[in-house]
Amino acid sequence: MILEIDPHSEEPIYLQLRKQIILGIARGELAPNEQLPTVRQFADELGVNTMTVSKGYQQLREEGYLLTDRRKGTIVSPLPVHPKKNSEENLTLVLAELYLAEPDDQKLQDKIETILNSFRRDEKQ
Repeated sequence: MILEIDPHSEEPIYLQLRKQIILGIARGELAPNEQLPTVRQFADELGVNTMTVSKGYQQLREEGYLLTDRRKGTIVSPLPVHPKKNSEENLTLVLAELYLAEPDDQKLQDKIETILNSFRRDEKQ
């Protein structure tokens, strides 16, 4: 999995890292129980501070996407990952933003279907 971090973005790097890992898990690019690079390795690869990567990993652990084992390091949690309590609220907000940008119901549904298809593993094979 290749992470694309934009150091010039207004979004903090640890949140960019978080998003990229969640998308990687959803798309099957990161498998359950797959070992991730150490904080130091990731920081060196991305050219960022180790505390930045550590903060991203910590948030992902708190949300249930990652597990840390003293012997194995950081791994992707076995599926299913249980969504955060405010996931429906976040989804509603994202859909509202999409609707305001594209009020045509059919075009909006097509966009949503395209995104959902990118997560469906059975259709990729």
